[in-house]
Amino acid sequence: MNLFADIRTLVTSNLDAMVDAGQLPAGLAFDNVTVEPPRDATHGDMATNAAMVLAKPAGLKPRDIADALATRLTDDPRVTTAEVAGPGFLNLRLSPSLWQGVVAAVLAAGTDFGRSGLGQGKKVNVEYVSANPTGPLHVGHTRGAVFGDALASLLDFAGFEVTREYYINDGGGQVDVLARSVYLRYLEAHGQEVTFPEGTYPGDYLVAVGEALKAKVGDAFVDKGEQFWLQEVREFSTEAMMDLIRADLGALGVKMDRFFSEKSLYGTGLIEASIEDLKSKGLIYEGTLEPPKGKVPEDWEPRVQTLFKSTEHGDDVDRPVMKSDGSWTYFAPDIAYHFDKVQRGYDALIDVFGADHGGYVKRMKAAVSALSGGSVPLDIKLCQLVKLFKNGEPFKMSKRAGTFVTLRDVVDQVGADATRFHMLTRKNDAMLDFDFDKVLEQSRENPVFYVQYAHARVASVVRKATEAGVAVDDATLAAADLTKLDHQAELALAGKLAEWPRLVETAARSNEPHRVAFYLGELAAALHGLWNRGNDVPELRFVQDDPATTQSKIALARACGVVIAAGLGILGVEPAEELR
Repeated sequence: MNLFADIRTLVTSNLDAMVDAGQLPAGLAFDNVTVEPPRDATHGDMATNAAMVLAKPAGLKPRDIADALATRLTDDPRVTTAEVAGPGFLNLRLSPSLWQGVVAAVLAAGTDFGRSGLGQGKKVNVEYVSANPTGPLHVGHTRGAVFGDALASLLDFAGFEVTREYYINDGGGQVDVLARSVYLRYLEAHGQEVTFPEGTYPGDYLVAVGEALKAKVGDAFVDKGEQFWLQEVREFSTEAMMDLIRADLGALGVKMDRFFSEKSLYGTGLIEASIEDLKSKGLIYEGTLEPPKGKVPEDWEPRVQTLFKSTEHGDDVDRPVMKSDGSWTYFAPDIAYHFDKVQRGYDALIDVFGADHGGYVKRMKAAVSALSGGSVPLDIKLCQLVKLFKNGEPFKMSKRAGTFVTLRDVVDQVGADATRFHMLTRKNDAMLDFDFDKVLEQSRENPVFYVQYAHARVASVVRKATEAGVAVDDATLAAADLTKLDHQAELALAGKLAEWPRLVETAARSNEPHRVAFYLGELAAALHGLWNRGNDVPELRFVQDDPATTQSKIALARACGVVIAAGLGILGVEPAEELR
C-alpha cells in the first residue's frame, strides 16, 4: 500500500477526465505531476503541483486548472477538502478512514510494508569498501562499508536484485610492500631484531601474520633473498589480510556476495579484451597529452601513450591506458574490472569511493558508458571523512594499526548497531562527526538511542496490554475497530506511517540510504510526542479501560514498531525490545 501513489493516481485520473471534458488540451504529459506532504503540515495532508506544471503546456492559468481539479477531487469520498494555495498549488485533506487503513495495512504486511516493485528485478552491482589488503579497515572504510551495505539493502527492499561486491586491490606494488613487512615480522618471530624502513607497514596487526608464516614454513625463508620467498609470502599475506578484513566486516554485520581479485585480471586476457572492445569502437588511439595545469598526476608523461577517448563520454581529458614502455596504467585494470561487470549483465552499477577518489568519477563513468554503449548507468557515491571525538577531544591513534583508528576500535567501543546508525545520520558526501560519548548517550540528542527507545516503548506497551489480558497479536490488531483512532494527533502519526513506502522509493531512486535514518528519527519523534501527550490527555494513552479501545491504540503503536523495525533492518540495525 502506497497512499501517496494512490492519491497521485486519483489526481491523474481526474486530469484525464478534464482532458476528455475539454477542460485541458489533449496530449499533456503528467510525468512531472507529484503528490507529496506539504511543507507546512497545517496546510493539509497532501499537496499536488499538477496545476503548476501543466499551466504552461496547457496555455492556461495555474489557478484555473487548480480550481477545476479541486472541484473534481472533492467528489471522491477519500478527499474531504481541496484548497488552492498561492499561484496554484492544491492542498488536500483526506478522510480519517485512509489513515486508519494505513495502520491496518502495516499490521497485515508486517515488515514487508513499504516493499516496492520499483526495481522490477533489475540487477544492480554495489561495490563498496574495496580497501587495499594491506591492513585492517579504518574508520573511513567503516563509513563506506555501512553506506554501501545499507544502500544494497535499500535497493533490495525496493525490488532490485542486488550483488554486494568487494574489489581486492591485490595487483599493485603495495602488496609487495605488505609481503616485505610480513617477512620482517616473520624474522622477528624467529627472534631477530628488525627495523621497518620508511614505506613499510609497522602495525602490530602483522605480528600474528609473521608468526603464522613461521608456523607454516618454519625457517625456510630466514635470511633468504626475495627471489626465494616474495611470491609465496605475498599470497600468504594477502589471504591473511583478507581473512582479517572479512572478520572486521562481519563484526560490523557486513557480508559480501562476491570478492573480485584485481590480480585475476592480469595474465588472463581480461585487460586486453576490455581495451580491444574500446578500440573496436574507435576510442583508443596513440597520442600525447597536454601537460596538466597545477599538480602533475602520476599517469601523465610527455611522450606518446595509448589513450582512451574518455572526453567523448563526458570526461574532461582523455586518459592513458598504456604507458610508453608498454605497461598498463592503473586505469587499465579498472576499465577491465568494470568491463567484467558489464559482461555479467548488470542493469546498473554503483561504486562507493572515499572522498579522496573524487578525481576518478568522470573517467570511470566515461569508461562504463563506452563499454556498455551507454546502456548501463554507473553511479559513484563518495563518502566524506569521519572526524572522531572522545571526551571532547579529537581521537586519532590506534596502537594496533600504528597510524589510524580501526573499524574494530569503533565497533568494540560502541557496538555495531550504534556504529551503523550513526554513520548514516549524515548524507554520504557530508563530513561526519563521530563522538564516542554522544553515540552512547541515552538522550533524545542521540538519534540511535531515540529510535531504539521508540521501538522499545512499543514493545513495552504491547507487553503491558498482554499482561492486562488484552489480545494484541498483529492479526487481532489489524482487525480491530480502528475508527477509534480519531484524534488529530493519532491521525498525524498514522500519516507519518503512510510516508514510509514513498520514502523507500525516493531513497532508492537517489541511492541515499541516509533518508531512511532521517525518516526513522521523524517517526520516533512523532511516536514519543503522542506518548508524552498521553500524560496530559488520558484518551491518548495506549492502554485504556476498554479492551476494544486499547486494541485500536496498541494497533497504532505496534504499526510504528513494525515500520521502525523494517527501517532498522535496511540500515542493518537490530530493533531494541527494551533499553537498560
